[in-house]
Amino acid sequence: MPLTLTVLGTASPHPGPGRNCSGYLVRGGGAEVWVDAGPGTFAELQRHTDPARLSAIWISHLHADHNADLLAAVYGLAYGGLTPDAPMPVYAPADCAQRLAGFFGRADAGFLSGVLDFRPLRDGHTVRHGDVQLTSRAVVHDVEAYGLRVESDGRVLAYSGDSGPCPALTELARDADLFLCEADIDAHREGEQVHLTPEDAGNAAREAGAQVLVITHVGPTLTPETATSRAAAAFGGRTRTAFEGHTLHL
Repeated sequence: MPLTLTVLGTASPHPGPGRNCSGYLVRGGGAEVWVDAGPGTFAELQRHTDPARLSAIWISHLHADHNADLLAAVYGLAYGGLTPDAPMPVYAPADCAQRLAGFFGRADAGFLSGVLDFRPLRDGHTVRHGDVQLTSRAVVHDVEAYGLRVESDGRVLAYSGDSGPCPALTELARDADLFLCEADIDAHREGEQVHLTPEDAGNAAREAGAQVLVITHVGPTLTPETATSRAAAAFGGRTRTAFEGHTLHL
C-alpha cells in the first residue's frame, strides 16, 4: 500500500465551520496512524477508516488543538462499539495519559488500559508498524513538542507539529518527498519563537531539500492562500495548501 496523507483538520487555534483543528491520517505499508487529534478530527477520521483498525495514534504535543479529540476517541473506542482488538498504542508526551484521566475525574488512566496503551515520546523515538517507521524529533515550542518523520518503501513524509524555527525541524524534513508544515503566524513577536511564519516554513523546506511543501495550521492573522503563497516564494518549489478531506499520495 503506497504512503498517503489524508487531511482531517488544519485550523488554529480553534475549529471553524468546515475546518477542524490539526489532525491527519497516514496510511501505507500495512499501517494506519492517526497523527494529532485536534477537535473535530475523530468524526472526520471515520469518513476514511474504521478507528478500530488504527495501528497507532501519535500526538505532537499537549495543546488542546492537537489532542482534545482523544476524549471523543475514548468514548468511541471504549463505549461506542469501535473497540480495537488490542489496546491501541498512543505515542505522546509523557503527561498525555494523566491529562486524559483528568477529564474523567480519575487519578490515572489505568481504566483505559483495555483500549489505549500510552507510550511516552522522546527525542529520537523510533517505532515500526507494518512497513512504516515513525521517528519523532523534539522541536522548539512553548511546551514539550515533537515533529514526525514517516518512512515507508523509500518514501518520506515529514510533519512539523507546532514548532518555531530550529535545526531539528530541518533535519526532520531532510530530503522528504512531502513536508507538511505549520505556518501559524504572520510575524514573530519579540523574543518569541514558538511558531513558524510562512517564510520560516519555506526556508525550512528549502534547506531540507524537500520535494513538496504542504502548508497547514494557519492561524487567524493569515489566510491559507496567503500563507501558501508566501511560503512558496521562500521555498522556490512546489507548494500546496492542506484542505480537510484531501488525500495526498507520496
